Amino acid sequence: MPTFLHQRPLHGTLSDPYPLSPRQSSSSQRQISLFSRTGLIALLSLLLILGVILPWTDTPSIFSATKPASLAKWQQYTLPQAVAFVAKNKTVIVCAVSQPYLPFLSNWLISISRQKHQDKVLVIAEDYATLYNVNERWPGHAVLVPPAPDSQSAHKFGSQGFFNFTSRRPRHLLHILELGYNVMYNDVDMVWLGDPFRYLEGNHDVYFTDDMAAVKPLDHSHDLPPPGKKGRTYICSCMIFMRPTDGAKLVMKKWIEELKAQPWSKTKKANDQPAFNWALNKTAGQVDLYLLPQVAFPTGGLYFKNQTWVQETKGKHVIIHNNYITGFEKKIKRFRDYSLWLVDDHASESPLGKL
Repeated sequence: MPTFLHQRPLHGTLSDPYPLSPRQSSSSQRQISLFSRTGLIALLSLLLILGVILPWTDTPSIFSATKPASLAKWQQYTLPQAVAFVAKNKTVIVCAVSQPYLPFLSNWLISISRQKHQDKVLVIAEDYATLYNVNERWPGHAVLVPPAPDSQSAHKFGSQGFFNFTSRRPRHLLHILELGYNVMYNDVDMVWLGDPFRYLEGNHDVYFTDDMAAVKPLDHSHDLPPPGKKGRTYICSCMIFMRPTDGAKLVMKKWIEELKAQPWSKTKKANDQPAFNWALNKTAGQVDLYLLPQVAFPTGGLYFKNQTWVQETKGKHVIIHNNYITGFEKKIKRFRDYSLWLVDDHASESPLGKL
């Protein structure tokens, strides 16, 4: 989520700056033939670098030199072009993904495909490998908004790379709103069990879910919950729906401001969610906000840790979020334990096919 490769100059191994003349002795200089053992090894090494390793680095100029124009063209693909291509009824579903999370992307897409909403999905690729990989399999459904963050560290929760990765989110969403589209954002460690659009009642600016695991009444209020111990709410920034209103744009602008005011540091390993909550709290009087029903959009701390509640509310769950746990393999195991890791047996249902 590969270190950059530095290619040596090609002279010296495959070429001789002082070619042999017929009078030169073979004992003083030996010409390397491409059909000799040394020549073949050198040639294979070069082909490996050019054909396999370099295409997966995050250096677009290197990639475009070794990939067909059909893939290299995606470097010039813009967010407005991508949104216009995928949107249906002026609505787009957005996620942000880096290469290590491609299996989660595919898993999420399978669940969305079962609800017939996959055509409006736009993948915001956070590295060039993801951009090319998705568009090669599913043309037009991935875009990269430069500059790409460091994909190596973007998946480690609490790291500066993770903060840099997630802090780009409100800028992407604000841009889409300013283009005049409704936008739903999901993290890809989610699985759809039903159609969430049926729950977007009314004509509110911003819809969101509570990240608290405490059980709410089925008829709970849809207002912004009261602040917690830290003086702010605990709304999840991983499932958001917004209409292109002034209110929604205000929340995104405030989110960006709060992220600037709360930068990541080694002592304060911030993420984007507290800033999102401050943005909601500080704009609540100016924006029409709507809390989605907990029974349909439970946090992972409730769904995976309170089986009594799960059984009592069976059949009412719509999107399951695999949070309240960190670690790539741990998330996969938990999904498998609950029969929610769909890519094992249903990869053909993903628009990406089998990765």
